[in-house]
Amino acid sequence: MSEIGVPGPGLVPDETDETGETGETGETGEATEPQGAEGHAAHRGASPTRRRLSCLAVGVAFLALSAGGLVWLFQDELFHPFGDARACEGSDTSLPKVISAGGTPLPADASEIHYATDDGTAQVSFLTSRLPDYLHRAGLVPDGAPLLDERYGSAYALGTDETELPKGLCGPALRGPAWSYLATGSGPGVNVLVERSPIGTDGFRDPARVMVSFDVG
Repeated sequence: MSEIGVPGPGLVPDETDETGETGETGETGEATEPQGAEGHAAHRGASPTRRRLSCLAVGVAFLALSAGGLVWLFQDELFHPFGDARACEGSDTSLPKVISAGGTPLPADASEIHYATDDGTAQVSFLTSRLPDYLHRAGLVPDGAPLLDERYGSAYALGTDETELPKGLCGPALRGPAWSYLATGSGPGVNVLVERSPIGTDGFRDPARVMVSFDVG
């Protein structure tokens, strides 16, 4: 009875299933762990690269927007002669901040001012609602005299709503009908062309566009 649980000579306990099962698990674990580790390492290596590329793309976009904003902000200085937004392309002489034509400053309310200079001559265009005062100050029409008097000027050959923009001058064109004044006497020569009212014959547009030509020293 005591020999029942003891293996006989030449018999080896059957451990194949247990050992084989354990070996397969170990081999499987050894094969799987390196693959998983390498995959995680590759993933960790790729993520910083993608982040750097994303940051670079954002940086480039920001710089492009900043450059565009600066160009827009300083476009007047970048694309006009002398950095003056009033100066037209091709001008060879800059005019002062307060422009005087023949010694007479432009009206205080002058707007949309543009000028072109070439070889000692200047042409200036502006918009004003104070034309009578300017004509008197410039000595083109005496105080109390009719503004559209042929003793001081004449009708300009420009039909109603026809437009004219002298060569070299930029900005809005002058619309007809128009009236021309020419300074007389020994003072500086000033030629003034103004927009007349299309209604009636004795007034100006309000505001009226004025174009002044004069010599610059």
